[in-house]
Amino acid sequence: MQQVVVGLLVEDGRVLLALRSRARRAHPGRWALPGGHVEPGEAPGAALVRELHEELGITVLAHDPEPLHVLAPGLDAGGATALSVHRVRRWRGEPANLLPGEHDALRWCGSAALERLALAHPEHRALLLAAAGHGAAAG
Repeated sequence: MQQVVVGLLVEDGRVLLALRSRARRAHPGRWALPGGHVEPGEAPGAALVRELHEELGITVLAHDPEPLHVLAPGLDAGGATALSVHRVRRWRGEPANLLPGEHDALRWCGSAALERLALAHPEHRALLLAAAGHGAAAG
């Protein structure tokens, strides 16, 4: 089973989402939290730090080791996958789309946008809306 970790970054009441490329097998053209697969032998926290650096160019300075939410293992285009959401408390750098083959765009989304966007994981909507009411700072 594949493990996927994603980061919940919040700044000024807005959540960072990535628009998945339409060329992707899983959830093309939908908005999702940035992150990716845990490599064999890699700890989830280390995978989160690595993935956010590769995808966004940021350095994670602090994140919650325990996930805020875990999607029970399910099937996606890549097979059985378990996805965990981790709150990123502090980071250095300005997030940028470093992997345009994976994401078509990045966007900081407030509550109004979070209500209407087509999400890769609609079950995250309540979590994202709750997070938009709280802030975390870039470092």
